[in-house]
Amino acid sequence: MQPGQGSSGNVIAAVCSFFIPGLGQLVQGRMLAALFHFLLTGLLWFITFGTGGWIGHIISCIEAARWKGPR
Repeated sequence: MQPGQGSSGNVIAAVCSFFIPGLGQLVQGRMLAALFHFLLTGLLWFITFGTGGWIGHIISCIEAARWKGPR
C-alpha cells in the first residue's frame, strides 16, 4: 500500500489514470474504483461524441492523486 497523499505511488497512479482512466486506481489495488472510473469515462466519451471524455480522465487523475489509503 502507498504511504498516503502526495507519495510517489500516488503520482504514478495519477499519471496512469491520465492515459487510461481507472488504471491508477488499479495500480493502487482498488478494483471497484478502477472499474467505475473506466466505465464512467467510456460513457462520457460515447455520450459527448469524443469531446467530454477528458473530464473523466482529469477526475480519475485527481482522485488517484488524492487517495490517502485504507483507514
